[in-house]
Amino acid sequence: MEQYPSALLEKAVSEFSKLPGIGRKTALRLVLHLLRQPAENVNAFADTMSYVRSNIKYCKVCHNISDTDVCNICSDPRRDNTTICVVENVQDVMAVESTQQYHGLYHVLGGVISPMDGIAPGDLEIESLVNRVAQGDIKEVIFALSSTMEGDTTNFYLSRQLKQFPVKLTLIARGIAVGNELEYADEVTLGRSILNRTPLS
Repeated sequence: MEQYPSALLEKAVSEFSKLPGIGRKTALRLVLHLLRQPAENVNAFADTMSYVRSNIKYCKVCHNISDTDVCNICSDPRRDNTTICVVENVQDVMAVESTQQYHGLYHVLGGVISPMDGIAPGDLEIESLVNRVAQGDIKEVIFALSSTMEGDTTNFYLSRQLKQFPVKLTLIARGIAVGNELEYADEVTLGRSILNRTPLS
């Protein structure tokens, strides 16, 4: 256990180490780096994070992070509004967009069904997806969830919810290794997996 010369320093390290992928040693380096910066830089950093947290919005259509009530993807008339790509989180939207191989719309679930983690269907944005499809304009729903047991469980549940509608259900091709998170796939592999998507059986 590290011995900190200051209780304030220890508190700052504890807060930074709550961030994903940040251990206490990395947290200490980050805090010490900030302490070496001019006060105005640190204040600007803190003010920016506080402002973002208070003012960021989630698109009321697809639940992607946005500066406005409807995100720039949903409001773009050049997008194919007959296709929805279902993803787990905002990072996955960014990953798919970086491939430049997909030109439809998205639906961010906000996670996957995981009983072990206490995440049930009601905790995700599933009802709003069903409502979008029920409006009748959607011709294809692409399931682009991670190739994990939880992702497959969610795919199965969504397919049961959507089978009542005359819509094509497809899966991204398994160019993504089983067990991998979508956001960590390289752009070429992810792009091919979208182009080579297969019907959901």
